[in-house]
Amino acid sequence: MAESQEIRRNVWLSDAGGLRYHLRALQHRRRRWQVFRDTVAAWFAAWRPPCDRLVLVGPSAGHTLPLARMRGFSEIVALEPDPIARRWLAWRARRLPLRFDGIDVLSGDTPLSALQTVFPDAAVLFCNVLGQVAPAGGGHWHERLADALAGQHWASYHDVISTDVRPLAGAGPVSCDTRRLETVLERFWPGGRLALVDHETFRLAGPSQPADYALWPLGPGRWHLIEWVVHRPSGGIGRGADRSALKPPSGP
Repeated sequence: MAESQEIRRNVWLSDAGGLRYHLRALQHRRRRWQVFRDTVAAWFAAWRPPCDRLVLVGPSAGHTLPLARMRGFSEIVALEPDPIARRWLAWRARRLPLRFDGIDVLSGDTPLSALQTVFPDAAVLFCNVLGQVAPAGGGHWHERLADALAGQHWASYHDVISTDVRPLAGAGPVSCDTRRLETVLERFWPGGRLALVDHETFRLAGPSQPADYALWPLGPGRWHLIEWVVHRPSGGIGRGADRSALKPPSGP
């Protein structure tokens, strides 16, 4: 069912980052995006990591973040390189214990490793960013997460695919434990071949972990399928996936 195209890399002009993204948010955030924003808020509310600090990786200006639900954290650290987004997010989160940090955790020879080094006791939320950038040196984020954050609480919502093809009428959020992307796509689009961009993030927390999916109608004629996954470390605080589970899905 999937027919891949090359992912666009221009951050400033991409549909889900930079200036074009901010303009789309101004136009669609309160109407076209409202159902998706409510879904993200529900996902976040159900997460509840047992941590006092929260690190937001790539939050942009918080256009889809449920900021009101983050008041229980004693400190929130935002890792966001876009200066326009930082100012906007600071205003939106002015009642939260928010601060910014300039550390880059997505690039370099060992991406994500700084999260464990600098914020070992924090929960980490990847804010629709891992489907927009690829790991330095190649590979997939599945392996990098397994290596760097096995002992940490983290969650992510991210692009799985994006397409110009209209989804099925009434297709709403679903939970799936399938290892086949095609099975998930059939819940949102008619059968047959589907022209899409594959962001290579399917089942990002590993094939043994459940995942949730929802449509994000980014703009007229453009839809993104968003995945939500949660990792809870085995041992220590919390319960859940162990390191061996954080691998890309394989097989039917």
